[in-house]
Amino acid sequence: MNLNIDQIQRMRRPRRKIQGISALLLPYKANGHMDEAGFRRHLQRTLRAGLRPAVNMDTGYGDLLTPGEKKQVLDWTAEITARRDGFIAGALPQEKTTIAYARECEAIRKTGGVPIIFPSEHTTQLDDEGLRKFFSEVARAVDRFLAFELGAMFNPNGRMFSESALQILMETPQCVGLKHSSLNRQTELQRIELRDRIRPDFSIYSGNDLAADMVEYGSDYLLGLSTLAPELFAARDRAWEEGKAEYFELRDMIQYLGWAAFRDPVPAYKHSAAIFLKLTGGLESDEPHPRAPRRESWDRQLLADAARRMQRVCHEMAKP
Repeated sequence: MNLNIDQIQRMRRPRRKIQGISALLLPYKANGHMDEAGFRRHLQRTLRAGLRPAVNMDTGYGDLLTPGEKKQVLDWTAEITARRDGFIAGALPQEKTTIAYARECEAIRKTGGVPIIFPSEHTTQLDDEGLRKFFSEVARAVDRFLAFELGAMFNPNGRMFSESALQILMETPQCVGLKHSSLNRQTELQRIELRDRIRPDFSIYSGNDLAADMVEYGSDYLLGLSTLAPELFAARDRAWEEGKAEYFELRDMIQYLGWAAFRDPVPAYKHSAAIFLKLTGGLESDEPHPRAPRRESWDRQLLADAARRMQRVCHEMAKP
C-alpha cells in the first residue's frame, strides 16, 4: 500500500546522522587491465571523505571479475583499511549454490569485510521458504551480513522481496541491513516503515541514485553514484546532521549528477563514473571494464558540465 504525502512528511528526520557507504568504481587502464594504483588512490580518497567503502559491487564490476581478480581487490582493500572492519564486499560466487555463497561470505569476513549478498539465478528462483533457508545458511557462516534487493534494470536476476521475506531478514540477527535498489521512492519508504515497526536498528541502505532526498526519511545509502564525488556526499550528510541550509544545494547537485550518470542504459553509469573522475582529476584513464557497456562520446560534454556545476557549488560552500 502506498503512503500518502502526510504520512511521508511525518517520516522526515531532520538532523539525523547519515551512514554513507560508497560502492567504489574499479578503474581500468587503456590496455584493459585493472588500475591498481588508481583504485588505491580512490579508496583512500573515499576513506578521507568519511565514507565507508564497498568493493566488488556492481560499480566495481563484481559480476565480470574472475575469482582471482575479486580476491586481489579484497586484498588491496583489506591492506588499506587495515582489516578494521571498515568495508563491505559483494558476495557472488562463481558456483551459484547456497554452500558457495556461505563460503564466499566467510572468505570476505576473514579479510575484515562485511559481505553483501548479490542476487543471482540461484537466489532469484527461491521462494520465501527457500530464502529463509538460504539466509539461515549465510547466518551460520558469518556474524554479520547485508541483504540486497535489486531491480531488473540493473541486473536480470534482480527481484524485490515480499513482505514475508523482508520480515525473515529483519528477524535474522546476523543480517544488519538491506540495500534497496528499486529506483522507486514509494517502495523504499515502505521498507523504512516496515523496519521502524519490526527492527528499528536494522539499516535500510538506499540504492536509488535518482533520489538524493531519501536520506531525509530514514534511509542511509550504499550508492555507486557517490564514487563520482565522495566529498560532495560527505558534505551533504554533514549539512543535514548540522541543520544547515546549504544541505539543499548540495542535495540538488547530487540529484543532477544522478540524472546525468544514471540515464538509460543504466549499466553504462560505470563508464560515466570513470569519465567524470578523469574530468575532475581523480583518475588517469576513463576506460571501463573491457566487457562493460560504454557511453557515447558526447557524454563527456554532459559530464564536463556536471563537473563545472559541482565545482561552482563547492567553491561557493567554501566561502566564509
